[in-house]
Amino acid sequence: MTAEALPAELRRAIVQLARTPRLLVASDYDGTLAPIVNDPEQARPLPESVNALRSLASLHETTSAVISGRALRDLATLSRLPGEVHLVGSHGSEFDVGFVHALDANAKALLRRIEAELDEIVNSHEGVHLEVKPASVAVHVRRAEASIGETVLSAVRSGPCTWDGVEVTEGKAVIELAVIETNKGHALDILRHQVGATAAVFLGDDVTDEKAFARLSGPDVGIRVGAGESLAEYYVSNPSDVATVLAFLLEERRAWLHGDQAVPIERLTMLANERSVALVTPDAKVNWLCHPEPDSAAIFADLLGGPAAGHFSIKPEHGSLPLGQRYLPGTMIVETRWSRLLVTDYLEHDLASHRTDLVRRISGSTNAVITFAPRPEFGQVPVRLLRERDGLRVVGTSDPMVLRSPGVDWEITSDGVQETARAVVRPREGAAVLLELRCGTDDLSEHALAESVRRDRAAGYWSDWAAGLRLPRVQTDLVLRSALTLRGLVHKDSGSIMAAATTSLPEELGGVRNWDYRYCWLRDGAMTAAALVSVGSFAEADGFLAWLHGVLETIPGPERLHPLYTLHGTQLGAEAVIDTLPGYAGSRPVRVGNLANQQVQLDVFGPVVDLVVQLASARGSLSDADWTMVQAMAEAVSRRWHEPDHGIWEERHAPRHHVYSKVMCWMTIDRAIKVGEQFGRTLDPSWVPLRDTIATDVLKNGWNDEVQSFTTAYDGDDLDAASLFVGLSGLIDPADERFQSTVTAIEAELRSGSTVYRYHRDDGLPGDEGGFHLCAAWMIESYLLTGRRTEAEELFGQIVAAAGPTGLLPEEYDPVAERSLGNHPQAYSHLGLIRCAQLLSQ
Repeated sequence: MTAEALPAELRRAIVQLARTPRLLVASDYDGTLAPIVNDPEQARPLPESVNALRSLASLHETTSAVISGRALRDLATLSRLPGEVHLVGSHGSEFDVGFVHALDANAKALLRRIEAELDEIVNSHEGVHLEVKPASVAVHVRRAEASIGETVLSAVRSGPCTWDGVEVTEGKAVIELAVIETNKGHALDILRHQVGATAAVFLGDDVTDEKAFARLSGPDVGIRVGAGESLAEYYVSNPSDVATVLAFLLEERRAWLHGDQAVPIERLTMLANERSVALVTPDAKVNWLCHPEPDSAAIFADLLGGPAAGHFSIKPEHGSLPLGQRYLPGTMIVETRWSRLLVTDYLEHDLASHRTDLVRRISGSTNAVITFAPRPEFGQVPVRLLRERDGLRVVGTSDPMVLRSPGVDWEITSDGVQETARAVVRPREGAAVLLELRCGTDDLSEHALAESVRRDRAAGYWSDWAAGLRLPRVQTDLVLRSALTLRGLVHKDSGSIMAAATTSLPEELGGVRNWDYRYCWLRDGAMTAAALVSVGSFAEADGFLAWLHGVLETIPGPERLHPLYTLHGTQLGAEAVIDTLPGYAGSRPVRVGNLANQQVQLDVFGPVVDLVVQLASARGSLSDADWTMVQAMAEAVSRRWHEPDHGIWEERHAPRHHVYSKVMCWMTIDRAIKVGEQFGRTLDPSWVPLRDTIATDVLKNGWNDEVQSFTTAYDGDDLDAASLFVGLSGLIDPADERFQSTVTAIEAELRSGSTVYRYHRDDGLPGDEGGFHLCAAWMIESYLLTGRRTEAEELFGQIVAAAGPTGLLPEEYDPVAERSLGNHPQAYSHLGLIRCAQLLSQ
């Protein structure tokens, strides 16, 4: 029997069950895993069921168990189930982790009395036998003639079954008398509590299994084997069907946990306008889109939860691999091409702030299949889709949403919770099929402007901006793509800049290092704006500094700045976990919010002042507002530079005196002095001695003679790539032997082939991570400062090779698995690439 032969409603229930965060799979033995046979000692489980239970038990957050009326020792001997599968015998009075119930003297005496009486009853009755267990005795009559069996059972029912303290359980051709209260439902509850299961499935065929079915509720699934009245919601015919159910559950659970279809991160392409972002896979599936803001809940979260979490897909009806995907030059418009099909995607411009509009244009000469599966709030809100004359209306969302699709004939299906629309279209020659997803409106009417005009407007927005950039001669096209990517992470309405477009893309596949980067960090935002200033675009820096001024107005003093804020400059809510999503390639938890919001990070002031310096130098003037910002950052440093902090990497440990943070405090004062002198501003008289004090402190406490390097912090000998800023910032001359030695030490400890790790110390989190592209960029700059150009060019070439087909870079690279990791696209990675290309062009 294949899974397709299972009842459709059971398949749907199994698919839903497979997506629970922590799953308990429990089953009866006789008649369920093993067929009923005349000789109970020959009841062997079907190998397919054994293999499925073992494989399920090996999955993350998944527990397999067998709950049987047989004695535990007999169950273990007969079933030969692997050790990964928990065994529970005697209807729940015996667990494989130890006998749960210790019998007192009275219970032991009662058990002996029961055994003696039953011996008398069954004596000389052929085919009847007793099974003595640690807390019960079972009378089996399956091998006896029917009349003999009924005589024995009647005598047991009218005799010891009536005694005080005896618990009776009846099954098929068996009656069991126990001296403790126990049943399969109680055993199921114990297992559920032990493993913290968020849902359970139980399969059974006997009347004793009804006690377990009675304990199921909510997302749980009960499956009865064979006919008969039952509390179970679903039925299958025999143990062979049980094997099919378990195999199907295994397949769905494994796919959900491990993201078998996860697209390599670097191959995802970003769409952007001045307010929203979306991601598209190489085969034209929109698998990430949040609304109304980039840090809002996702409408399409296939990226983190597979198709069930929402997607918008277009592909040829007769499947083939796409020939390629590209950005239209100098724009954020994406084309995905097959031999006879072209899909063009872009986010519309010039919309009201509450709108997110995605336009998808299908052209070519072959049939295309469209699947539209919106899943608002990360798939946690059930939606209905209503067909209307010119498209679809999404019902059930807090914000209105429609899909304009004139001429498309949609078929709507339901999985019992969510609805999905599917259509097959064939573009006519010279007439494309247009799909316009409009979020924030219920208007399905025709747009006032032709689609070609809107597409030209979207293209012009980017190409006009790009035309004004000053680009280096090294990797010019890739630098342009990096600049466009950074511009795409800018939130024009507020002036803030996202660190990355996504949340929870893992730093280790299957690991827990998954963070939400859809916010504005002071450090990342300032560094991104500075990179754009360096290629000739100043508006983003102006917007970011205006945003930061707005944030400063909400706090008592600049020294109380948080490391990050929402895109609109407010404080983040609590960090939360979305348990219903399995994460990218099984990497959980999926997080929203970021606890780093509550940390102390004293390095953030340096990049802000450095941005002001670069902006003023590029313009040839320093505005009063920007000078006020410099003074605020210097004031913050003067008050707090001597404190320990959590550092640039936001470790969730106790604060330390980080070398990088001290260097950034020094840089804040140093750049404040220089820009003030350059533009004739009055300096605070405390700044010069403070700059010297911080430098002396770093040189005295940050250098470690034993390792011949500046270290992570004053209190240890561990190394950190960020400590390269002792030289990169100018605190010491790059020709200083201490900087040269630091470069060598960090290279030896933290460089691995094509990448550079942040550090190798225990940071309090389990698992590993990849090397950071930004750290590799710092190493390249350090190589150049120390006269090692060949090594710099070689490492830069390796960063370039790690970029995806459309030129995008996530946060990290794993040199062992040779794949990218971390949120995507990452501002750090692209600003590092721009910096290196500029230096190598000099």
